[in-house]
Amino acid sequence: MTDASQDLPASAGTAKSGAPIHKDPRTLAVPPHWRAGTPAAGTFLWPAMRSRLAGLPDGGLNIGFEALDRPVREGRGDHVALHWLGAEGGERRITYDELRRRANRFATAVTRLGIGRGERLFVLAPRLPDLYVAILGALKAGVVVSPLFSAFGPEPIATRMNLGQGRALVTTPGLYGRKVAPVIARIPTLSHVLLIDDGSQAGPQADLKGTHDLGALLEEAGEAGEDFECIATRPDELALLHFTSGTTGRPKGAMHVHEAVVTHYATGLFALDLHADDIFWCTADPGWVTGMSYGVIAPLLHGVTMIVDEAEFDPERWYTILHERGVSVWYTAPTAIRMLMKAGAELAQRFPHPRLRFVASVGEPLNPEAVWWGQQALGLPIHDNWWQTETGGIMVANAPAFDIKPGSMGRPLPGVEAAIVERLEGGGIRLIDTADTQGELALKRGWPSMFRGYLHEDERYRKCFVGEWYLSGDLARRDADGHYWFVGRADDVIKSAGHLIGPFEVESVLMEHPAVVEAGVIGKPDALLGEVVKAFVALRPGFEANEALARELMAHARKRLGAAVAPKEIAFAAALPHTRSGKIMRRLLKARELGLPEGDTSTMEGAA
Repeated sequence: MTDASQDLPASAGTAKSGAPIHKDPRTLAVPPHWRAGTPAAGTFLWPAMRSRLAGLPDGGLNIGFEALDRPVREGRGDHVALHWLGAEGGERRITYDELRRRANRFATAVTRLGIGRGERLFVLAPRLPDLYVAILGALKAGVVVSPLFSAFGPEPIATRMNLGQGRALVTTPGLYGRKVAPVIARIPTLSHVLLIDDGSQAGPQADLKGTHDLGALLEEAGEAGEDFECIATRPDELALLHFTSGTTGRPKGAMHVHEAVVTHYATGLFALDLHADDIFWCTADPGWVTGMSYGVIAPLLHGVTMIVDEAEFDPERWYTILHERGVSVWYTAPTAIRMLMKAGAELAQRFPHPRLRFVASVGEPLNPEAVWWGQQALGLPIHDNWWQTETGGIMVANAPAFDIKPGSMGRPLPGVEAAIVERLEGGGIRLIDTADTQGELALKRGWPSMFRGYLHEDERYRKCFVGEWYLSGDLARRDADGHYWFVGRADDVIKSAGHLIGPFEVESVLMEHPAVVEAGVIGKPDALLGEVVKAFVALRPGFEANEALARELMAHARKRLGAAVAPKEIAFAAALPHTRSGKIMRRLLKARELGLPEGDTSTMEGAA
């Protein structure tokens, strides 16, 4: 790893301009946390970072306690923690102490319901204040939180809740009626449904009998419930269960422990450069790992005010928020940036944002044009970074004090040791020292937010490691200055608008339709979303391939999977290519779709 204490050289180009964007830390409005002199991986000590947190008796560590009780004890109780902006125009400011007290009421309520330490509570809701209350309160009660994206359809919800053995669910009446009630009979472990009153209706077909009104539960907990004593969870105790899609089979449940809070704190310093007076806006939904790690936990650890916007993306609304709410640090996604680019720089320049000092992006590689567009339209370059659900936090980043090479992921953060490796036939790996040589991005064990397993899949977890190295499955290269560049994914996972979509899950739902005998799904490049889901479908005898059937299949998939996961395109095929062992060759489908070389087809069924 390149030593973080060394200034970046002003060499090496970008695909767009041939030159990096130079930074002089002395000209920055706020002195950055990561600058010359910050220890690199070799000398950086995670225990020293852990010592900055309050901790609990007997070595206990709890994310909810560190996010709420510690800031209050340090004098931030009256500071606004959450500035919520309603989709219909209302807004609400919640202080750290108010959020702490309300989260304690939630912890009291779920404890009274008999939801115990280590049991799983799923959350499926829009960005409403009580969603954040539920997440933090559950963590304080020692209950494991598993987030669901509110755009999921009934099938992904049922699949994940059954895998995670969900004991409780926090949602809204509308989402319950449309997405949970149709499959609730198939979730045998679900004992309690807690409904956030957002004015939505469950609908006449949904029976609310047996559900709980969350507002009433919090009232019943009363002021006495605000004195809830946080469970002294162990650092290695399960806290978060994030489901991420794989290329085959069921979704993977990545298990994260309370010790992950140390990485959340450190990356808030070094990657996002959070300071106590910042107003921070992470646009990611808490249903995804980014929205949980950096839209809930990290900003609270640093005592900042976080903006929470309930509404969906709208360029003018977003620019108005930057302008009127004084956002100073903004963390968003490449898809949103491309949509803002499409709206034009003139719109951006209509809304001055004098407090904005740092913009970062994550979710998929950020192309060089987007970095330069930020410089032109916002007056600030956009800083890309890289991490995964499995890493639990940002691992590689373009930090504010250093030069940016547009198109690069940046450099490993302090405490993170990265390498480019080659997998060997015997099962080992070889570290690649040559600059600009493609290989697999690997990280050395030891950072606190490293996932501790895939739920019920120990062998799958073990295969992610070779000795001390975690193998990310992402292909990358490292240049002579220590910057890492994303090349591609080593598997078939589709990344659309920052969402990871497993082909198998989409294929399975398509095959439930009586017309479909087989389906193969790929990610097709898209200028706005990164990739869109395209499905190739083989029909059963007696069915005719036509536009009406394609629309019917897409509607079927949207109903079962949700619009974010369902295919955007359907193509009919007489037969799909297979390996000799029967696996659909998605790689070949994609190569043919994009006109790329088909590569080695020796394993293809029927090959000579």
